[in-house]
Amino acid sequence: MTSRSVRLKTTWIWIFLLPTVVLYGVYTIYPIIASYWYSLVEWNGFDADQKFVGLSNYREVFADPLFWNSFKVTLFFMLLVVPARVLLTLLLAMILNSPKLPLIGLLRSAFFIPVVTTTAIIGVVMRFILDPASGPISTALTKLGFGGVDFLGDQHLALPTAAVLYVWKFFGVTMIYWLAALQTIPYELYEAARIDGAGTGQLFRHITVPMLKPFLIIITVLTIEETFHNFDLMYTLTGGGPYFHTEIIEIYIYRWAFAASIPQLGHASAAAVIFGLLVAVVGAVQLWGVYAGRRLRGDQR
Repeated sequence: MTSRSVRLKTTWIWIFLLPTVVLYGVYTIYPIIASYWYSLVEWNGFDADQKFVGLSNYREVFADPLFWNSFKVTLFFMLLVVPARVLLTLLLAMILNSPKLPLIGLLRSAFFIPVVTTTAIIGVVMRFILDPASGPISTALTKLGFGGVDFLGDQHLALPTAAVLYVWKFFGVTMIYWLAALQTIPYELYEAARIDGAGTGQLFRHITVPMLKPFLIIITVLTIEETFHNFDLMYTLTGGGPYFHTEIIEIYIYRWAFAASIPQLGHASAAAVIFGLLVAVVGAVQLWGVYAGRRLRGDQR
């Protein structure tokens, strides 16, 4: 291949990539860079004038108790969701990984269907289903003598209810992770262990768990990072209520930027920058998890 044909091929590659690069730059890179500038100014998003205030927005964010409340809610939500998604999906994946299980393809598809359903639609539908006055669940509980339960309006039940719905919605994603990990374990290991008289518990403890340790790190970190991005479900379910008990950081940012009577883009951008740094730290841990997982797999070989 001549140098001219190589240059021509490279040119066509960049021509086809150009729309993606432009759109990614305009709608992803530019907003990220702009948010750093907006976090240093006082601006309502409408006036042309932007008053430079330095780090004042950051001081206001750190002094706002509702920001720390949203930070606490976000972390508590993560603690509710991550163990359930990681451990329950592992158990389910082990069942669905059995080649002797009938209708295995249908069962896997059934658990994955909620993943492809729009999250906002699930939130809206679940508000009707969980409605304390006319929802089918509340009606059924009333007939059973338990009385109507306001799952989304009770400050003690709203966040756990949202966590359960979130786990159900994304159950299939983590299940696929585990299925892919389980299929890297040679089936011959299980057969040889069974010949030696090993039971189901021994197979899990001495073969499955050691072989899955590298994947456990990666899947856990991936799940943690995913829980930081659940604005659409939480906003359509509760809008951050009742009394800010489900207001995650993303809703806090949205409230200051778009839902306030006088939008404060500077304050919202400062909170967004802080949130972005938190996600970046989790991303760095994710890279470490991938590296550690590869090392563990290398040691096992």
